[in-house]
Amino acid sequence: MFAYYLDLALRSFRRNPVLTALMVLALGLGIGASITTLTVLKLLSGDPLPQKSARIFTPLLDPTPADGSATPAYMPRWWGNLMTYTDAMNLLSAHQAERQAVVSLVKAKIAPSQAGAYPFYSNGVMTTADFFAMFDAPFEYGGGWSAQDGENRAPVAVIAARLNDKLFEGKDSVGRTVRVNGHDYRVVGVLKPWAPQPRFYALALGGTSYGMGDGVFLPLLSARADHMNPENYSCWESGANLQRLETAPCAWVSIWIELAHASDARAYTTFLSNYAHQQVALGRFSDPKVWFYDLMGYLQEQQVVPDDVQMQTYLAFGFLLICIVGTVGLLLAKCLGRSHEIGTRRALGASRAAIFAQFMVESGMVGIAGGVLGLLFAEIGLWEIRHEPVQYAHLAHLDPTMFLATFVVALVASLVAGLLPALRACLVAPAPQLKSV
Repeated sequence: MFAYYLDLALRSFRRNPVLTALMVLALGLGIGASITTLTVLKLLSGDPLPQKSARIFTPLLDPTPADGSATPAYMPRWWGNLMTYTDAMNLLSAHQAERQAVVSLVKAKIAPSQAGAYPFYSNGVMTTADFFAMFDAPFEYGGGWSAQDGENRAPVAVIAARLNDKLFEGKDSVGRTVRVNGHDYRVVGVLKPWAPQPRFYALALGGTSYGMGDGVFLPLLSARADHMNPENYSCWESGANLQRLETAPCAWVSIWIELAHASDARAYTTFLSNYAHQQVALGRFSDPKVWFYDLMGYLQEQQVVPDDVQMQTYLAFGFLLICIVGTVGLLLAKCLGRSHEIGTRRALGASRAAIFAQFMVESGMVGIAGGVLGLLFAEIGLWEIRHEPVQYAHLAHLDPTMFLATFVVALVASLVAGLLPALRACLVAPAPQLKSV
């Protein structure tokens, strides 16, 4: 019976090609716009560490000094998760978490060893030993440095796959030397392609939220010993010495921690609160206020998804709704024009359920055709986004999930649009239609 309904639908399409084309075009435009914006929204609001994000946290302390220096009233949005070096190292040395890493960014000038090659800049990260294991960074060769290497200011580095391709033709470069900001570092590990989206650990540190990822990773103490300065810092005393940031009244690092269980967050929050009260008693802080966010909570707090992207998504789905309403009108017009056909089928014994199924199959076929067209429009829309001057432009691709979502949305939209015309067709009485022939 389904094959029979398909045949009837194809006959109907051939009899009314213009009307059919208008319906497919209306649905295709609405689906293309909504899938394009939904793909971008999914990209920007994705979980960068889905396998463990519930166990990854970042703390924030109120750095307002005891002398009453002014700071913003709403700390998290303003400071991100920046804190002073002193506080970050105090939390690190307390060992209250399974893993923990202090992070800062640095602009790295890479000097290739090949004759005639020009220096170039790459994103750099100054961090501590747990960074790679905590964030599940995959290695192609070697591994990260040890905590002992970090404490001893060893001149070691981990480089990204794309940097390894550029400097060493993709070969195993462990043991080779890379020159960063005028200093030689021994490569101990090469990462596989790895670029969490968004680049959550860089949000408050002056880096981009999206992109190709970082090129070189250096031990924090080693980089600072070589006088490398962070990309972003906030000081509450004028004239702070950048070469003495470790003791200066400046926030320029962040700390991320991994707990064994998400339920351990309450205990760590208590520890954090006790630490803040202790710093108030020592005269360093004026307020013991603390914040403690899991990874996704932090991204939400920092409003990683721009408001305009959310608004564009709402508008696109509003446009899809308009397209569905337009398709309903076209299907109704088509239904009214086929009253004689429906009446004849009813007189020959077709039940109302059969008429309803016939029209729903026809609507479904319009939806599939609209989905194919919508997929084309979505690819065009994403192609245009990839040529826009935005951080996430190169990431705007239709993944398998959104590919399937295109046809799900198309089918649901067409079936919703076909409900009213199908119900209207069921109500056509055969007798009046036969008399009017």
